[in-house]
Amino acid sequence: MDAILKQLGGLMIGAVPTMVFFIILVAAYGLLVRRPLDAVLAERRKRTRGAIEQAKGAMSAAEAETAVYEDKLRAARAELFAARELRLKQWAEEREAALAEARAITAAKVNAARLEIERSAVVARQQIESMSEELSAKILRAVLPAGVTGTEATQ
Repeated sequence: MDAILKQLGGLMIGAVPTMVFFIILVAAYGLLVRRPLDAVLAERRKRTRGAIEQAKGAMSAAEAETAVYEDKLRAARAELFAARELRLKQWAEEREAALAEARAITAAKVNAARLEIERSAVVARQQIESMSEELSAKILRAVLPAGVTGTEATQ
């Protein structure tokens, strides 16, 4: 067992430079690679977070602008609809006025024609009445013998 311990002791003494070299290598890795790498990664995380926050801010600003735009668009549509409704109402009023005027003109023409027809009817009745006596006299003369008058035939 003593021999084993001596061999182990010799191996340990031979391994000391390797351990020292390994510790120096780990320290050099920490100083030369790890710290700059951690700093670069931290800076990258910081910039990424900043970019993400900036993008979120830009998105919320864009959403706000979109909402304002939609409100303006809605207001413009409502205004156009109101103007259209007003125009349609005016057209309907103009149409109703034109129809009322046409009805009044037509009613006046109908009344004038009715009066003309009534006048013509009165004139025609008068002509018929005046002609009926003359016509009846002609008929009597045509039907009765030549020497008999209309008054003698009725007796």
